[in-house]
Amino acid sequence: MATKKTFKRQSALWLEGARLRTLPLAVAPVAIGAGATASIQSFNLTLSLLALAVALCLQIGVNYANDYSDGIRGTDAKRVGPLRLTGSKSVKPEAVKRVAFAFFAVAAIAGLAIVLITQIWWLIAVGLVAIIAAWFYTGGKSPYGYAALGELSVFLFFGLVATVGTAYIQIDNFEKNSLVMIVSFAGATAIGLFSSAVLMVNNIRDIDLDRHVSKKTLAVKVGKTAAKAIYFAFVWIPMILLSVFVLFYPATIFAFVSFFFIAPATLIVATAKTPKELILALKLTSFGALAYSLLLAYGLATVSIG
Repeated sequence: MATKKTFKRQSALWLEGARLRTLPLAVAPVAIGAGATASIQSFNLTLSLLALAVALCLQIGVNYANDYSDGIRGTDAKRVGPLRLTGSKSVKPEAVKRVAFAFFAVAAIAGLAIVLITQIWWLIAVGLVAIIAAWFYTGGKSPYGYAALGELSVFLFFGLVATVGTAYIQIDNFEKNSLVMIVSFAGATAIGLFSSAVLMVNNIRDIDLDRHVSKKTLAVKVGKTAAKAIYFAFVWIPMILLSVFVLFYPATIFAFVSFFFIAPATLIVATAKTPKELILALKLTSFGALAYSLLLAYGLATVSIG
């Protein structure tokens, strides 16, 4: 009985450490990229699922990697929000590190499968860069996440690379399908901004502690007021882009459902007095991004341009 309880407790700890609420940010870009290819009848379920596996495993891997790196630095000692495995000393640091690299390895295997199927060999280099970036976000001696570059990295990898990459591997010629390229880049910009918004609200929540431990996030660099203004831009520019999408893909109008997540999140960020209040804004932003991406993908797929 004791062993069963211990297993359940350990499982719960690892699930909490995976930060499942961040996974919509991995699903979102793949959905948009797949939706863009469906509009020209180039959707490939196998490649889409492999791209999703890469994105999910990278997201979980980077969550554990951040847990490990921030934990051994002492950054997470008094962190508000989800349990940190390393910072709370619930799990040995080396175990967290090993699990992070295990997820990176699974992402690499899924990525290699994509390369073997598509024969696009230079994607190996893209995958290596993505894994290196995931580790050095908070890992190593000079993590770029401590130098106000986190939002830029998230925009690039969980916006442009993931979305455009998902579309690229499913079509024969990006140049001949220029509309798909334009649509995927526009969708990538929108979801990249959403992902950056999630990181920004997280960093606004932790701004006082990060300042205390010399973690120079963008929020710390610009101050709380400017950071909130940047967050507002990150979540509302995608809504402007959606208005353009609707002109050419009428069914994408359903993606405005995300407004019901973004509006209250904006209100919370604007009025929050304590870090704990921002936890709900983080969740709302994440699920707003998921609703936006899934419904945008549906709207793209319903218009055939092939």
